[in-house]
Amino acid sequence: MNTLYTASAAATGDGRNGHVQSTDGYIDADVRIPKEMGGGGGATNPEQLFAAGYAACFHSALKLVAGQAKADTTDSEVVADVSIGPNDAGGFELAVQLEITLPALDRALAEELVEKAHQVCPYSNATRGNIEVTLTVA
Repeated sequence: MNTLYTASAAATGDGRNGHVQSTDGYIDADVRIPKEMGGGGGATNPEQLFAAGYAACFHSALKLVAGQAKADTTDSEVVADVSIGPNDAGGFELAVQLEITLPALDRALAEELVEKAHQVCPYSNATRGNIEVTLTVA
């Protein structure tokens, strides 16, 4: 791979009840186990950070392929829902649901562009074959 950019962040404290910070300081946040998982909540968590990253990355990939097709992405949106649950090995696994809104396009073209974006997006490429990713065109 010809590296274009490398992001760097550190986690300190007690893992999911700790702190994360990017080396450039743009991310500087406490992380907490969500109440739904028995924690105290009150701060972001790794699943939210992953969801935000995947949504932004997929939206960028979608705008790229739509631009190549000269398709209108006005008011487009990508919502990423990242779920966590136990796996059969005694650990945990993730699943992602991406809901994509392309109100200026007909459904067939929107679905075609979403599939193309799924092939382009680095998050989609990283997760393919590793976790369940469901794409829904709203």
